[in-house]
Amino acid sequence: MFADYKKAGVQAIEISFGHKLNKDLDYAEIKRLSDIYGIELWSYHLPFCPFSELDLSHPDLCDHTVEYFKGLIKEGSSIGIKRFVVHSSGEPICDEQRATHLECSKRSLARLAEYADRFNGIICVENLPRSCIGRNSEEMLELLSAHENLRSCFDTNHLLSLEKPHEYIRKIGNRIVTLHISDYDFLDERHWLPGEGDIDWQKLYQALCKIGYNGVWMYELSLESPQSIVRERELTRSDFVINAREIFEGKPLTVRGTRIEGLVDWIERYRKTQQKKAF
Repeated sequence: MFADYKKAGVQAIEISFGHKLNKDLDYAEIKRLSDIYGIELWSYHLPFCPFSELDLSHPDLCDHTVEYFKGLIKEGSSIGIKRFVVHSSGEPICDEQRATHLECSKRSLARLAEYADRFNGIICVENLPRSCIGRNSEEMLELLSAHENLRSCFDTNHLLSLEKPHEYIRKIGNRIVTLHISDYDFLDERHWLPGEGDIDWQKLYQALCKIGYNGVWMYELSLESPQSIVRERELTRSDFVINAREIFEGKPLTVRGTRIEGLVDWIERYRKTQQKKAF
């Protein structure tokens, strides 16, 4: 994987593994490979599911989650990682419980910020979709107010229809220190390649330039085609580099996939049905 990144021209990655895989993670080997291939370990996305076990906003789960995250922050810091991306809550969260979850999340994030500071690390709070805490700029600013060292990871496809990406960027400003780049249709998170969805990428990119953003352009999507997209082939890591250059240079985006009309809506209805059954 590292060799493939190097060949494609990728310069930095984010470590992101599921809850169960983290216990077997060989941090020293990851560091060794990053040094060999010259790939920066830019950030570490701490686990965020299952929600029944990990949730910074849940009064019954927050202490366990904070302590678990502290261990991962210590391990990540040992190989030079400085940015730790966290989800401020699980879901679903009903309106009646929202204030309670928000305050609990703020306390948890403040504790993590204090701990990460021991290693010169930064907690990057990610904006989240649907009923999660941190779903718009107002809630994100409230979360960040919990500690002066807290910063934000901006996920470009998590705002749904609540705010336009460029407006969110303007409001959060220079507290955005890292990104999760992908496209969507303003209905639900899709994690499509930029150009396959409806984001105005030039407007988003210019908004980042205006706030002085100088971090990485970190893609967060699969090489495999999602159910709602038909591509001529699976993506390669070189496609990410090509896509980024087109955005930076203001060129038309090379679109690799086409939406399957009607299927996106069907998947959305099915997902909501299954979510109701689960909770």
